Amino acid sequence: MTEKDYRYISRRVYEACGIVLSEQKKDMVYARISRRVRKFGLNSFAEYIQYLEQNEETEFVEFINSLTTNLTSFFRERHHFEFLSGVALQEIKQRHIRDKRVRIWSAGCSLGMEPYSIAMTLFNRFPKGWDFKILATDLDTNVLATATEGVYESNQIDGIADNQLKQFFLHEPATGRYKTKPSLQGNIHFKQLNLLKPWPMSGPFDVIFCRNVIIYFDNETKQMLFERFASMLCPGGYLILGHSETISREHTLFKALGQNIYQRRA
Repeated sequence: MTEKDYRYISRRVYEACGIVLSEQKKDMVYARISRRVRKFGLNSFAEYIQYLEQNEETEFVEFINSLTTNLTSFFRERHHFEFLSGVALQEIKQRHIRDKRVRIWSAGCSLGMEPYSIAMTLFNRFPKGWDFKILATDLDTNVLATATEGVYESNQIDGIADNQLKQFFLHEPATGRYKTKPSLQGNIHFKQLNLLKPWPMSGPFDVIFCRNVIIYFDNETKQMLFERFASMLCPGGYLILGHSETISREHTLFKALGQNIYQRRA
């Protein structure tokens, strides 16, 4: 992979989804794109780039998918779910005592562990007749397919308590895998979405989870996304980021509550 190849790949990824590939990402890019090179029996990254340009309609999504990172787990950063079931839940109930409409967005849902964790946390926590829905979006169509299917290997269910496993999953003895039950899937809508493109949903949302996604964007893109997230939140709604992500103090739309939890100012 030449410098020219890397610059081309970096530019295309940034233009498509705002992800910045620094020099430190070269080894990762090499490993992931080389799989596409081998898949098509090509001899170099330059040949793959040529193939990509000639077959954008079919290959570009796979190109982007190969470079997105999908490290996730059930109840990752558990304190966020404790906040959701404690502080946020009570405020949401008070806010929607009349319309009984609750919306939560998992932006960057990856393999689905995050929205399923949200659904388990809030399962049957709203009175009968309330309209509770979770929107789960991701750029990567491959991980969305896994999330929608809701089937996980035995080594992927760490973090789920035994009682939750029995309540929300069906065990497949023949394969050793676990499948989410319809009762858990019913409140979640999975959809492919590029955060830098137009957002078709209207909101407003009570809580937005966008964890370990913002770190891949440059500062200008981050600020733009924070403003868009704020516009999609109810006044007093919450934006929850990953452990290494922060909103600067100069950003007046949000109030920091600690543990990477931010509240939209009224």
